[in-house]
Amino acid sequence: MSANMGSMRILIKGGKVVNDDVTQEADVYIENGIIQQVGKELMIPGGAKVIDASGKLVMPGGIDTCVHLQQTFMNASIQDDFYSGTKAALMGGTTMVLALALPEQHCSLLDAYEQCRALADAKACCDYALHVGVTWWGPKVRNEMETLVREHGVNSFQMYMAYKDMMMLRDSELYQTLQTCKDIGAIARVHAENGELVAESAKEALDLGISGPEGIEISRPEELESEATHRAVTIANRARCPIYLVNVSSMSAGDMIAAAKMQGKVVHAETTVAHAVLNGMQYYHQDWSHAAAHVIVPPLRLDPNTPGYLMGLLGNDTLSVVASEHRPFSIKQRALGKEDFTKIPHGVPGVQDRMSVIWERGVVTGKMDENRFVAVTSSNAAKIYNLYPRKGRIIPGADADVVVWDPDATRTISVSTQVQGGDFNLYEGQRCHGVPLVTISRGRLVCENGVFMCAEGSGKFYPQRTFPDYLYKKMVQREKAQVYKGVARDPYSGDVAKVANTMKKELGLGPIDGETPTKGGLSASRVHQGVRDLHESSFSLSGSQVDDHIPKRSSARILAPPGGRSSGIW
Repeated sequence: MSANMGSMRILIKGGKVVNDDVTQEADVYIENGIIQQVGKELMIPGGAKVIDASGKLVMPGGIDTCVHLQQTFMNASIQDDFYSGTKAALMGGTTMVLALALPEQHCSLLDAYEQCRALADAKACCDYALHVGVTWWGPKVRNEMETLVREHGVNSFQMYMAYKDMMMLRDSELYQTLQTCKDIGAIARVHAENGELVAESAKEALDLGISGPEGIEISRPEELESEATHRAVTIANRARCPIYLVNVSSMSAGDMIAAAKMQGKVVHAETTVAHAVLNGMQYYHQDWSHAAAHVIVPPLRLDPNTPGYLMGLLGNDTLSVVASEHRPFSIKQRALGKEDFTKIPHGVPGVQDRMSVIWERGVVTGKMDENRFVAVTSSNAAKIYNLYPRKGRIIPGADADVVVWDPDATRTISVSTQVQGGDFNLYEGQRCHGVPLVTISRGRLVCENGVFMCAEGSGKFYPQRTFPDYLYKKMVQREKAQVYKGVARDPYSGDVAKVANTMKKELGLGPIDGETPTKGGLSASRVHQGVRDLHESSFSLSGSQVDDHIPKRSSARILAPPGGRSSGIW
């Protein structure tokens, strides 16, 4: 079935072709899984399936840069495997997903990658690639990162500054990881939150009797995100490694990224649909299951202006990409934390609704135009992950990942009609403009007018190349231009001071340089220094005291008592 579809000839007629930089009226001819021609009055062979796109937009298929499928997280199994997850993606207009292979702490990165590949190859319906999590650090991890890049088509790794005792890296470990990413030409994805303070804040909230989902928002305030964001950017700058920040959730973190870009640092960032659309008041809902269904980290923010602000940052290129961060759980699974918010599994669904919701909240509201929409949902991701222009652009020679998009049609989002997993939809009842009428994945017609036509396992792993120009071109040039050099000078030829063994001296381990030993092993210079050492008491419990040799007087007449002499009133 997939072989027949791959050899289909498809002509998309009468639409407006939308790329990230230009919109033009053109027809698109597809054959052998590749876009063959783009233009007017094309000369094509017979037997092609014609799709009428009059009044519609023809866009590159979406690229969802972070989905979590068919794995266990926080003691709960994610409610989508690679079949249902990629099917939901295609139904929503996304034609490629980047999934995360997350090894347990102290476990092999290669093993996690192999397990994820085996699961995905058997079930995926669309092209996919893998990030690999770096949950601990050591020589073995470095070697496996190099192997994954060199032999297995991986070019991105994800590090966490949060999740203490689970997968958090200390600053020195993060620095070494980023240096390794720079050396091998990989993309360094960093989740920025102050993990130490998150852990302390969670304990404090629980001690105060706060056990519900609101504890997520209380224990992870945005200052912990903005502080970690600044620290991550600083560490990356010192390591001379481009950095890609994930799950940006707050205005202060967004401002930090904007400032870093203004300073010329190579920083890119993604936010999620949930953070760009919803606010943290959801955690204070009276229904526990409703509040728990919104648990994501970093949490949704209380300030109602935050979603609009983040959408604006997507529009002005401060934030480069919007992902779904798709990790659906059921209400029963979330109930693992019914008495302790720290045990509620983190994650929300969204792979199916990402494109429509961003169109409604971004394009319809005027925060971005259709070209910027293509950039944040597809083209920028393709550039960052070194897929461009094979992905993320409609030009001859590119992969035929194409969506025919109706900007005027509407659909109402509901958990009852969704394909993605989970028993809750964050956007329940929301009416969205922007509907994918036709989805084409590598030349295969996989979805048309809501009808899905794709075989399980027909998707392919997409090996990724290292050193993407979009990130590394500037860095490589800076390495050449900004090499640290020592100063050429005559060597110092004068005297050099002698350094006493101060450690031995302070510990009282014996005489130094011929000094006369005194009681207790301390040197004479240590005891008789002119100023009394007030830390050393002269009082002894042994009976004899240091001033026993001074004759005692039976009485002493006070001539001038403290406060002055008394007059004869008494």
